[in-house]
Amino acid sequence: MKLMKTIGLAMLASAAMVMATVSAQAAERVLRSSDTHPDGYPTVEAVKQMGKLLEEKTNGRLGVEVFHSAQLGQEKDTIEQTQFGVIDLNRVSLGPFNNIIEETQVPSLPYIFRSVDHMHKVMDGPIGEEILKAFEAHDLVGLAFYDGGSRSFYNSQKPITSVDDLKGMKFRVMQSDMFVDMVGALGANATPMPYGEVYSSIQTGVIDGAENNWPSYDSSGHFEVAKYYTLDQHLIVPEVLVMSKKTWDSLSAEDQAAVKEAAKESVPYMRDLWQAQEKKSEEKIRAAGAEIVTDIDKTPFIEAMKPVYDKYVTSDKLKDLVKRIQETQ
Repeated sequence: MKLMKTIGLAMLASAAMVMATVSAQAAERVLRSSDTHPDGYPTVEAVKQMGKLLEEKTNGRLGVEVFHSAQLGQEKDTIEQTQFGVIDLNRVSLGPFNNIIEETQVPSLPYIFRSVDHMHKVMDGPIGEEILKAFEAHDLVGLAFYDGGSRSFYNSQKPITSVDDLKGMKFRVMQSDMFVDMVGALGANATPMPYGEVYSSIQTGVIDGAENNWPSYDSSGHFEVAKYYTLDQHLIVPEVLVMSKKTWDSLSAEDQAAVKEAAKESVPYMRDLWQAQEKKSEEKIRAAGAEIVTDIDKTPFIEAMKPVYDKYVTSDKLKDLVKRIQETQ
């Protein structure tokens, strides 16, 4: 079955590659990169920028082609394809890695970061490098962290102004046990499902809503079917750019260094695009008539997360990681 699945994933990737237009034709070797977001999205453009930098640094030996809009599959499938070496590079939220790589659970914890700036200081420093290194034991090489914004709840039913308003509601979450427990701790019901199924599921009443950042709420069109958006900012989960260990091992030490440099140098480019996109998306969503709840007391939300921390922060290693993040100024 594992072999058949691997073959199936390879066929899926190959079909998508035929459909895509290769923009890095000048490179001798084009690395295939996956993203579920649409063309023009900050993460997509950042990996394209990484590809340009990589071509320059390797004198045309390496380039990157980004297969956006989930052409190679949803995140869970593309993680497996990257581990198998079918996909060379992959931009994924840390959330789907929570059940695979223990260390990714900590920056995915609700309210672990005080602000986006706090997240940047942590993930750009030694703690971030430590978490990237943890990918190597899982056939992946962690290259860099991108922004994923702050995630908040949106729904089709009513404005959410308190924890009590969430009780009994059904929300889509990423396929992560931690996010399921987070929603449960708030008294709501979590439904893990692929990102691409959310719009129709809200539209048909399978779920009441989901949670995400401004650009995703916009680019997915979810604001059209879920017009109530509450800025509780429960998660500030970084995005991560990873490379297949098989691809990595096929590169010379010189080209490996170039890949890491290009990835790191694409981060400030991504952040500039992200800040502009957040502003643009917020303006568009407000103009479309969505009801935005900003005046909310986060304290009860934070206090409700104690059982989530108790369940997932169990080892001394993770407790130390939490402590070090909280102490980062």
